[in-house]
Amino acid sequence: MIKEIIVVEGKNDTRRLQSFFDCETIETHGMALNRETVELIRQINTQRGIILFLDPDTPGEKIRKKLNEAIPGLKNAFLMKEDARTKKKVGIEHASKEVLEEALKHLLSYTDVQESISEREFYSLGLNGKEDSAALRQLVSAHFHLGRCNGKTLLKRLNLAGITAQEIRLFLRKTDVLI
Repeated sequence: MIKEIIVVEGKNDTRRLQSFFDCETIETHGMALNRETVELIRQINTQRGIILFLDPDTPGEKIRKKLNEAIPGLKNAFLMKEDARTKKKVGIEHASKEVLEEALKHLLSYTDVQESISEREFYSLGLNGKEDSAALRQLVSAHFHLGRCNGKTLLKRLNLAGITAQEIRLFLRKTDVLI
């Protein structure tokens, strides 16, 4: 039983999650998120808590940003696009049980962010500003369950998760990316 209510984009996401987990959801109906739904999410967050589990695509990230800005303290679960896609579509509804479970084990909340990795360290690790930075970011974000990110978003999520440059360096050495 998942105590928190999970916010998803649509009914197919709800069906998928409920086929594996004892959980309740609120559907945003994609980008049609309205004021009443935001207020419902705000109210429920004070009582049971909320987990945002949105598709790893542009609309999903826009909804996530809007809700996190409107309601502090929401928990966030992330998937990588390659773990939630078919040939034509991407979404929670296409992810395996194992991928969904793993994402729900690694929740982040956008509150009380303390810097665990500086922008300077981020650049020195090659996570931005180099030819292969995008591929390196994808590798790091997948390992730490942070979803696909551009440089700015990855730096923010690393700090949210309290992941240090040392932890990233250790991971990269294990994968023979950093020597």
